Amino acid sequence: MAVTNVSRPTMTVYSPTGKNTGVAVVVFPGGGFQVLAIDLEGTEVCDWLTSKGITCVLLKYRVPSEPYDWRCNCRPDDLATSTRSLQDAQRTLGLVRRHAREWHIDPHKIGVLGFSAGGYLAAETSTSFQRRLYAPVDDADRESARPDFAVLVYPGHLATDNGGLNPNVPVSRETPSTFLVQAENDTVDGAKQSLVYGAALKKAGVPVEMHLYARGGHAFGLRQTRLPITGWPRLVETWLRTIGMILD
Repeated sequence: MAVTNVSRPTMTVYSPTGKNTGVAVVVFPGGGFQVLAIDLEGTEVCDWLTSKGITCVLLKYRVPSEPYDWRCNCRPDDLATSTRSLQDAQRTLGLVRRHAREWHIDPHKIGVLGFSAGGYLAAETSTSFQRRLYAPVDDADRESARPDFAVLVYPGHLATDNGGLNPNVPVSRETPSTFLVQAENDTVDGAKQSLVYGAALKKAGVPVEMHLYARGGHAFGLRQTRLPITGWPRLVETWLRTIGMILD
């Protein structure tokens, strides 16, 4: 199921079932910044996260977004700092931190998880948090917009055609710990997206865990197949423990 023509962003908070770990994850569905795969890469993801004691915040960000310059696989320079989707993501991180106590969330354990174009948005959020791309609205915009960790699933738009890093995701040592998963036969974005971003993270000294699989294609979400790649959610659960987000 896809939604489009989103002119007013919304965030929906799903409380964890069972033990609350204090962790929260803001989920960015994919859809090429034209539509949002709101069930495959949204509500189904929240079902998984809440079952693990994690608060899920599903962001319905504005689409269609500004056009890409496909010649460089990036946004044109005059749009690089005025992205509606990134504005929505920054605002959401601030709101979640502002309401952390009310929603029983640890304000230092708030991450982002994105699929495809949403994976790129997760990278943008991880690298562009020093200043808001909009005029402050209220006290929520005084909160940090930096996620504490990031999960990118079959992300796109991270690598240029010549194999360089998209300049709109300026990785630094302040970029949060990141988990990457992608298939080698991803014909939409290709594994080079994760390889290029992962290499940039490593160069900057950012902890990164990357899983590449021979098969899996694109847009598999959490739906189970016979392919090993569909076991990625369990790997994320283990990783969240290794980086100290979930404590047993």
